[in-house]
Amino acid sequence: MVGTVPPVGSPVPTVTTVPFPRRPLEASDQVRRWYENELGWPTVPGSPGSPVRLSVGRRFDVLDVPLDAGRAGLRRLAPESPVAVQGDRMRLLLAAGSADEVPGVLDWLEWGALPLDLTAVGEGGLMDAPPPPEPGSTGPRPLPAARSGTLDTLQGAAVWLRPPVPGREVEASLPTLSALGGGGGAPDLVRLLDTVATQCHRLRLRARAQPPAR
Repeated sequence: MVGTVPPVGSPVPTVTTVPFPRRPLEASDQVRRWYENELGWPTVPGSPGSPVRLSVGRRFDVLDVPLDAGRAGLRRLAPESPVAVQGDRMRLLLAAGSADEVPGVLDWLEWGALPLDLTAVGEGGLMDAPPPPEPGSTGPRPLPAARSGTLDTLQGAAVWLRPPVPGREVEASLPTLSALGGGGGAPDLVRLLDTVATQCHRLRLRARAQPPAR
């Protein structure tokens, strides 16, 4: 009979709920989760089709230099210091807060009055997030070789030349001003800046000496 109540004690029919199938994670979601969960680095989601970006200034700062200048600066870094490459630019990660020190250090090194093709990015800045390294990959990525005074640059998206390693104290390997004269293992920001500034100046002189294209 319609509208009747089942007798007391009779079993109540159960309704089986079938969960909706899980939607596979987008590539950008996987990248974002790797940085946030494995490294604890804050990210900024990009618009659809654009890369995930890393928030600079909280865990690290960035020194953006020409690829050739960055090549010279690699010897001033610890082997585990993360380094990224995008196009003809290299991004050297610095200790958080170091970007504010860069202008003063360049002035002290007597580079401040010269136009140098380098940029320090600190709090509030963003950096394209390179894809995480492939599982099982070891060692740094080979740096493009020089040919006839030019460089074979890596085109397109950012990539890790030296990727950060989850579980390792990445920040302890980043160049910092406090390393000057200290006994710690962090690289010295002053020596790094002097090296890359020297190379930036050489690149500028070399470009000025080249005859104009006809």
